[in-house]
Amino acid sequence: MGVAYGLGSAKFLHGLPMASQEIEALAGALARLPGLGPRSARRAVLHLMKRREGALMPLLAALETVAERLSTCSICGNVDTRDPCTICADPRRDEKSLCVVEEVSDLWALDRARLFPGRFHVLGGRLSALEGVRPEDLSVEPLLRRVAAGGIDEVVLAMNATLEGQTTAHYLAERLEKYPVRLTQLAHGLPVGGELDYLDEGTLAQALRARRPVA
Repeated sequence: MGVAYGLGSAKFLHGLPMASQEIEALAGALARLPGLGPRSARRAVLHLMKRREGALMPLLAALETVAERLSTCSICGNVDTRDPCTICADPRRDEKSLCVVEEVSDLWALDRARLFPGRFHVLGGRLSALEGVRPEDLSVEPLLRRVAAGGIDEVVLAMNATLEGQTTAHYLAERLEKYPVRLTQLAHGLPVGGELDYLDEGTLAQALRARRPVA
């Protein structure tokens, strides 16, 4: 005999968990990651469970290794599994060029394009009166100390093309103008309101090549 479900039963079933508490917790954790919603997270969990040896176990091992070794670079503020980070420790980098970015994601976006041969400095955010972010909340003083130490010819202010980003760039330009360095910023290849981490490599390349002195 078939079982008929009424509207009340459907509502009841809708509230039931689809898997064990542990699997639901895993899906919930993945759903909190950027770019993943509940449905995408469930698909990812199913993929990992179906491919336990080929996907789940290597992922667990990689997460455990990163969790044990994760650190913030004491020089530039990058996130890596070593300190100094891989970029700061690379002797092939041009020590005379320094690119200042808002977040680690911006650093990774620019370095992923392989267009900037120098070193980086992560501010850890941007000035924002609405959010209460002040200069002392950012890694401004460490930046000034790096420039004051000498050996840097150019500082690229690679702020996002937002109002807060440009406000931050102007503030840094004022703080850096007393040092004998050339100040440049990314050109208008960046769309207004755009963020570096979401731009394609062609746009990033045009912005870097057309960088100009800070007024």
